[in-house]
Amino acid sequence: MAGLKQNRPSWVRFSGVGIEFAAAVGGFAAVGYWIDLHYKCEPWGVVIGAILGLIGGTYNLVRESMGAFRQLTPPDPPDNGSRQHKP
Repeated sequence: MAGLKQNRPSWVRFSGVGIEFAAAVGGFAAVGYWIDLHYKCEPWGVVIGAILGLIGGTYNLVRESMGAFRQLTPPDPPDNGSRQHKP
């Protein structure tokens, strides 16, 4: 699956990051809401679910951003052991 992501244009690859972030927060908050309804612990299920969604969404956002940065940064030239002294 990772190879499939690499073959897409970068704008397509990164356009869904915001949607994934919102889906993570919304999904975890929805699970927290369900927990609140079934275990009568309002509002802690939604609060904890939203916090977990924020953490997961932020992790995914940083991971994708670092991947984009690595993709745009040229690799360092190999160090062959010979050091040139610059005056």
